[in-house]
Amino acid sequence: MVYITEDIVRRRAEHNECEIFSLEEVSLHQQDIERIEHIDRWCRDLKILYLQNNLIPRIENVGRLKKLEYLNLALNNIEVIENLEGCESLQKLDLTVNFVGRLSSVASLKNNVHLTELFLVGNPCSEFEGYRQYVVASLPQLKWLDGAEISRSERIRASQGLEEVKRRVWEQEQEYLKRRAREKEEAQRKEAGEEIGNKERKPGFNGRWYTDINNTVPELEENKENKENQEAEENTTSTDWDEAQREKEFWHTPCSFTPESRLEAHRHLEEKRKAKEKKEEKKQKAPRTLITAHGRVMNVNEPKLDFNLTEDEENNTIVLDLGVFRHMDSSVIDVDVQPTYARVAIKGKIFQMVLPAEVKPDSSTAQRSQSTGHLLLTMPRAEGEIKVTKSVPRPPRSRQSRCSGSSEDNKSSSNVPERLEVDPSSHAAIDLANIVSSQRSSESEGPLETSRTAPAAHTGHTSFSQGFVDDPDVPPLI
Repeated sequence: MVYITEDIVRRRAEHNECEIFSLEEVSLHQQDIERIEHIDRWCRDLKILYLQNNLIPRIENVGRLKKLEYLNLALNNIEVIENLEGCESLQKLDLTVNFVGRLSSVASLKNNVHLTELFLVGNPCSEFEGYRQYVVASLPQLKWLDGAEISRSERIRASQGLEEVKRRVWEQEQEYLKRRAREKEEAQRKEAGEEIGNKERKPGFNGRWYTDINNTVPELEENKENKENQEAEENTTSTDWDEAQREKEFWHTPCSFTPESRLEAHRHLEEKRKAKEKKEEKKQKAPRTLITAHGRVMNVNEPKLDFNLTEDEENNTIVLDLGVFRHMDSSVIDVDVQPTYARVAIKGKIFQMVLPAEVKPDSSTAQRSQSTGHLLLTMPRAEGEIKVTKSVPRPPRSRQSRCSGSSEDNKSSSNVPERLEVDPSSHAAIDLANIVSSQRSSESEGPLETSRTAPAAHTGHTSFSQGFVDDPDVPPLI
């Protein structure tokens, strides 16, 4: 059920800058509205109200519209003319193709002294004998009825023999009301029967294969999957066939034209539309890939446009000429320039091109030709490329090399920045090699010579091999 909301009214008031308090005309046709509400409080200055082709069963909540001049309620489910006495300025009322069967309800329009035009064609009351004569005699202020002008002579003839016409109209009206009561009862029984049938119907049932499934014998494991797939295909095919049969039966079964049948047809179409939307959602296309997971930009041309990519060496720019359709509005075109690619979205369809060199997005421009409609992207090249190199960690030096390092090694290592260790537990032992400065005085030669033999003791060798000569002039091994 669709309700009249403030958002709907504001969207229909674009010509009045979306202001509804001063609105004089509003069109709410073809909205599947089932009740008139709120308009008499929000739009007091309303003069023209379009509500045709909805599902409104009753005229209500319009009595406060004192300035209303034209009310269009054609193609609705209205059965009685009522609640229009407060519309003092009403001049035209359109009730074409409704279900007005109480012709006597026309008398409620006597107080609308400015009413000059009335449409009742397509209603059951228009088929009554003496219909036009009764309406013309009941509403002397009318000048047009169902698009035909009421002459002075016709008005005089309508007033003659009015009592006999009223009697015949009253009899036909009573017969119509009895028929409507039977139609309502039949519609209620049909609705109750459909609800029971929907509860008892087993989903997926089909007489062609239901018995076979019940009588199946245990099968091998390798055949179960094939049988399940076959049953799913048969179920889908049978469901489509049953749905087509129900659809054909629904539209080819004769029924009386009543408000209930009109509502039933509307709900049937609504269910069919929702089912179609669900199928489309399930069959959605795979998401398009513009940039892969590894960061590679893809070339895409969904709108299938002609393009030309050139490099202007003189101006140091890259120019992309895109053949956009000539009469397409520029508001549906979205341009996005990145350092390595350019992307243009045209009504949701993506055109993406990888550029031969890096460009400056901030300095790029987009221009549209007024004669050809082509889109021209001018993208200046970047002066230099920023290359990111991966830092290779240096292997840690062994404790032996740290202990046996010479003064030259210490000087070279002092020029390289070292990282501070935040976690002291990472060291198994305290490094005492660099506590004493490597620069010694010239007179202390003895300790220097002793330090050269230190690595041999530090390495853990307690004895030397046969033939080993400790030469102090030979530098230690690193």
